[in-house]
Amino acid sequence: MRIAIVDQSRCRPKDCSHECQRFCPRVRTGDETVIFPDGPNKPPVIVESLCSGEAICVKKCPYHVISIVNLPEELEKDTSHRYSVNGFKLFRLPIPKEGKVLGLIGPNGVGKTTALRVLAGELKPNMGRVEDPPEWDEIIKAYRGSELQPFFERLQVGSITAVLKPQTLSDLPKMKSIADKPISDLLESADSSGRLKELKDDLSLSGIWDRPIKFLSGGELQRVAMTAAIVRVGDIYFFDEPTAYLDVRERLRVGRAIRKLAELGKTVIVVEHDLSILDYVSDLVCIFYGEPGVYGIISHPHGTRVGVNIFLDGYIPDENMRFRDTSISFKGMTGQDEEWISSETLVEYGDMKKEFEDFTLEARGGRITKGQIVGILGPNGIGKTTFVKMLAGELEPDEGEAPTETKSGFELKVAYKPQYISADYPGNVRMYLREAGGSKADSADFKTSVIRKLQLEPFLDHAMSELSGGELQRSAIAACLAQEADIYLFDEPSAFLDIEQRLASSRAIRRTIQTRMKAAFVVEHSILMADYLSDSMVVFSGNPGKLGKATTVTTLRVGMNAFLRQMGVTFRRDPQTGRPRVNKEGSRLDSSQKSSGDFYYVGKGK
Repeated sequence: MRIAIVDQSRCRPKDCSHECQRFCPRVRTGDETVIFPDGPNKPPVIVESLCSGEAICVKKCPYHVISIVNLPEELEKDTSHRYSVNGFKLFRLPIPKEGKVLGLIGPNGVGKTTALRVLAGELKPNMGRVEDPPEWDEIIKAYRGSELQPFFERLQVGSITAVLKPQTLSDLPKMKSIADKPISDLLESADSSGRLKELKDDLSLSGIWDRPIKFLSGGELQRVAMTAAIVRVGDIYFFDEPTAYLDVRERLRVGRAIRKLAELGKTVIVVEHDLSILDYVSDLVCIFYGEPGVYGIISHPHGTRVGVNIFLDGYIPDENMRFRDTSISFKGMTGQDEEWISSETLVEYGDMKKEFEDFTLEARGGRITKGQIVGILGPNGIGKTTFVKMLAGELEPDEGEAPTETKSGFELKVAYKPQYISADYPGNVRMYLREAGGSKADSADFKTSVIRKLQLEPFLDHAMSELSGGELQRSAIAACLAQEADIYLFDEPSAFLDIEQRLASSRAIRRTIQTRMKAAFVVEHSILMADYLSDSMVVFSGNPGKLGKATTVTTLRVGMNAFLRQMGVTFRRDPQTGRPRVNKEGSRLDSSQKSSGDFYYVGKGK
């Protein structure tokens, strides 16, 4: 089975010479394999039944908008949906389980949101028949004998009430009907279950109860959207990236609220890129794999621990399918508490203080060595970005001084990837990287260690203004790494990225820092990513929005213990992969670790 994909949103037939058609071998022999049915200024159609699979069009397309993929013939019968001719194709569907939380894990662009829309009744699966879509009776017959048959039968007659928390929330403050209303009005009107009072406390909404929707931050908007979904009466609940913009404490609160729905007997499906939270909330896991924007395949359900470990390993044993060349494992299996060892101190900085009208940050000084990566953990509104901006020289401390030179006396050079990234740059991604790093952006080493790792090659010639949030984030990380600097500062580099991209970005950062023997500070909200990337830690405490206090640079274990004690949660390590796993609150292991003070998974765990 051969799939030909044309990204119509980025195809520019007016600006190219129709290389896809001119160089196609089948076209040269007289076949109409690549045609322009809507005229020469509209995207082409590739006739898959005629395509011979040489993929010359893929290489010749100047805008990299064509993909040709060969898949096993037996997958054809598992086709669940296709968006258009030469459009994305999805194989199989997740199977909802009553009273269980089903987690969906996989990279962006392989069909997770599509699967949610199908199961929520927003999108009727066409089984790949774009021009002749089947009716419900035929769809139900195709799934006869499976657990999806009775589900689709109920969906057909409208006896399933689905509640969907969407992935994108940015449009909510722009809706004139609700933008000026306080969140109390929105939530009270949505509350058909009578659980609003309970969730108001559980998700800490009291402080923003009377605030209009249009004035909410990303994290506040996420908590409001989650509450609005949970308080509605439904049979099946869908949560698409429920922890985006949230800090660790808020993520765990949202996780507990999702678990309560399953305990009430509801069916719940969650898409989440923070593996620690997905592990915490899910009973079962389905793995999505494929080629982003081209096709997606859904695995059979696995138990949560096994499913997450399979994803990290990159190999599905029951399907004999390897979907990633490398497996992913985590360090720190021994729980040793050692200082970061390096031959030479790079930078030392003293205590600093910054005062605003209603917020004060107090940061203790620290010492950074060559090759060291320092993770920064703390709740939202506690001053992490302010601290990073002082190190970057963008904010002047009111007391103390930010470092200006290295230990050896040379001028300190700093590269900074901010939290919020502007897409206003007038050129394309290639020009953006060259402006940041000069000739280094075109070097073979940078292409191998950064550009390929971050999968930037397909859109190097695309305008910055055309990029998605994830593409913009990866471009900004690459631009930061392209610079010649002593300290690299990354403020929330995993925002908008899927788990594969987060791990790839972490590997690119680590390789660059260790190869050049420089140092980095990384602000992160995911415990798993902080554990994966960091050698040492700076932990923030205090009163969010009023007072923030930053520790000196501590060992990873000391910092993690201090932070997790603030959160009131304990972590253990998975014995197979070494990844951090949240202990269930009140469990034997949770109680044991709290009593001993070892919040940060000392041994391998179970």
